[in-house]
Amino acid sequence: MSNESAETQVSVKKISVENEQEWHIARYIREEVFVKEQNVPLEDEYDEFDLTATHFLAFHRDQAVGTCRWRYTENGVKLERFAVLDLARGNGIGSVLVAATLKDVNKNIASEGKMIYLNSQVSAVGLYEKYGFEREGEQFDECGIWHYKMVKKK
Repeated sequence: MSNESAETQVSVKKISVENEQEWHIARYIREEVFVKEQNVPLEDEYDEFDLTATHFLAFHRDQAVGTCRWRYTENGVKLERFAVLDLARGNGIGSVLVAATLKDVNKNIASEGKMIYLNSQVSAVGLYEKYGFEREGEQFDECGIWHYKMVKKK
């Protein structure tokens, strides 16, 4: 029996859409989670920001199981597309992805005072609250799924 926690078995790697193998894996994860599980139309899953956003893959025991991205917007820095394959949920992968993404954002943002925000599915609000995000405004529908805008406060 190992004393190692599930989260210590998770690593996160920044990837490039120019690396076809890594980008293919990230797309696979997003399609499994958003398109197949949550019925998001494929044409809504990908956008013009995929080419300029900063993307990550999360690995659990050396298997790619999660992905996300962040990007600059006119409102600040937006974290997006957090997805973890069903078979890997419950292992702290979402938490490790959020922490790694925030670390990268804080290292790379061009100027202080930029708002860091995301649109959270209602079921994931608690995860983001652990990292200092607070709900702002009313629930809204995005691709048939209820969300809250969340802004990092601390």
